Amino acid sequence: MAAAASGFVSHARLPWPNNADHRTNKSSPHFQIRIPSTRPSRIRAPRCEIAASQNSAQAVTLGSRSSSALQLLKTSSADRYTKEKSSIVVIGLNVHTAPVEIREKLAIPEAQWSQAIGELCALNHIEEAAVLSTCNRIEIYVVALSQNRGVKEVTEWMSKLSGVPVSEISKHRFLLFNKDATQHLFEVAAGLDSLVLGEGQILAQVKHVVKVGQGVPGFDRKISGLFKHAITVGKRVRTETNIASGSVSVSSAAVELALMKLPEPSYATARVLVIGAGKMGKLVIKHLVAKGCREMVVVNRSEERVAAIREEFKDVEIIYKPLSDMQASAGEADIIFTSTASETPLFLKEHVQMLPSVSPELGKRLFVDISVPRNIAPCVSDLATACVYNVDDLKEVVAANKEDRLRKAMEAQTIIIEELNKFVAWKDSLETVPTIKKFRAYAERIRASEVDKCLSKMGDDISKKQQKAIYDLSMGIVNKLLHGPMQHLRCDGSENRPLSEILENMNAINRMFDLETDISLLEEKIRAKMERSQK
Repeated sequence: MAAAASGFVSHARLPWPNNADHRTNKSSPHFQIRIPSTRPSRIRAPRCEIAASQNSAQAVTLGSRSSSALQLLKTSSADRYTKEKSSIVVIGLNVHTAPVEIREKLAIPEAQWSQAIGELCALNHIEEAAVLSTCNRIEIYVVALSQNRGVKEVTEWMSKLSGVPVSEISKHRFLLFNKDATQHLFEVAAGLDSLVLGEGQILAQVKHVVKVGQGVPGFDRKISGLFKHAITVGKRVRTETNIASGSVSVSSAAVELALMKLPEPSYATARVLVIGAGKMGKLVIKHLVAKGCREMVVVNRSEERVAAIREEFKDVEIIYKPLSDMQASAGEADIIFTSTASETPLFLKEHVQMLPSVSPELGKRLFVDISVPRNIAPCVSDLATACVYNVDDLKEVVAANKEDRLRKAMEAQTIIIEELNKFVAWKDSLETVPTIKKFRAYAERIRASEVDKCLSKMGDDISKKQQKAIYDLSMGIVNKLLHGPMQHLRCDGSENRPLSEILENMNAINRMFDLETDISLLEEKIRAKMERSQK
C-alpha cells in the first residue's frame, strides 16, 4: 500500500523565522529552487578548475578500460573535475508541481525501492540514494559526486523507468541541494510540507524509508543519517508543538470530500463501499465511523484484515466481500472509496456504464480514489452517471484555516532550523574522515619502514619475542603521538569544539604532512565505481 500512502505537499513555502522566507526561482520554467531571501544562496555551482597534472594522472593505476573511461571524463569539454565535494540532492515532483497522471507514472512501489537504490547508485555520479514515493510525491534523494551530472543522470533514469520524457519531468520537477534539500526533508517529516498540516502518516513513511534501506548497498552514511535525523525532527515537532492538534490525513480528507458532495451531508442513509483494507483503507473506515456511518461493505483480497477491523468497530456493520464481487458490490453502492496498490485501474468506463443508477436524490455515483496509480480510469469522469475525485481534488477540503496553519508552522520552524544546523555540522565533520585515514596511513608507513630497517640491522638471530617487543614499542609510540591530533580532528560530540576549529585543524594537518594527493577525491570515487563494475 506504499503507493497509496501519502504526505500532502503545501504549495506555498512556509515562512522562515527572522524573515528568512523561501522564494521560488522563476528564472527557469523547468524547475524550482528555494533561495533564502536574507542570505546568499546556499546553492553553489560546482567548482571547475584545471584537471590534475600529468604526474597525478600517472598516479592512477587502472585497467585499460577504466583508464580510458576516466580519461574521457577528465578531458570532457563540459566539465573538468578537481576536488568538487559531494552534494545531497533531492529531485522531486509533488501534488503542486505535477498532476496525478504524471505522478502515477513516476510512482515507485515499495517493493522496488531497494532495487531502485541499487540502480541509482550504479549511475556514474551517484554515491548514495533513497526513494520516498507516496500518492502525493515522488522524491529521489541522492549523494551526487557532481550536482549537474547527478541531476541529469537521475532525471534520465526516472524517464527510462516511467516512460515520461525528460522534458516533461523537467517541466514539473523541483530541485534542492544540500542545506535546502535537508530542510525540505525535515519539513516533510514534521508535516510542514503537507497540505494537511501536521499530517502524521508521512512521518511513518519516512520511517519506512529507513526500514527498507537498512542493509541495502547505497543507503549509506549520509543518506541514512539524513533520514534518521528527519525522523528525530518529526518527533520533536509533534511533541513540542501543537501542530498535530486537529490535523487530518489523506483518508479523513477523502471522507470529508465525499460528505461535502452529498445532497444531504450525512452518511446515515448513503450506501458506502470501501475497496482495499490496508492502512489507507482502514483509516477511511475509521473516519467514516467517526462521521456517523454505521453500515458499509468492504471489498478486499482476503477476509483476515476486514475481520480485524470488524473487531475494532463492533457497533458498526462491516460486510466483507471478495474481489470477485467488486462489480456487484459497486452496483449496490452510492459512494465508492478506492485505496489499493493495484497498478491498473479497477474500474474502466465500460464497467461503470453497466452499473445500475443511484437514487434520483443523489443523481450521480461518487467515486473517491486516493490511490496512486489511480484505481478509477480517468475516462469514467466523462459519464453523466458518475462523479470521480482523486487525491488532487482533496485540496478543497483543507483550503480553510490558512492563518492557523502558518502560526503552527512558525512554532515548528524554530525546531527545524536548530536540527538543520546540527545535521549540517555533522555532515561537514565527515570531511575530516579522509584526513584521519590518510594521517594514520602516513604514520603507519613510517612506522613499518623504520621497524623493517631496525630488524634488518639486528640480523636473523632475533627471537619472535624480541620482534614483538619492537613492534609493540613502535605501535605504542605512534598511537600516543597520533592521539592528540586525532582528538582535534573528530567531531563526535564528546568535545565541545566548534566545527570551524576542527576544519582548520584538518587543513593544517593536510598541509604539514602533505596528505592531499594529486588525484581528486571525485576522480578517486569515479575510479572506485569503475573498478566495482568490472568485478
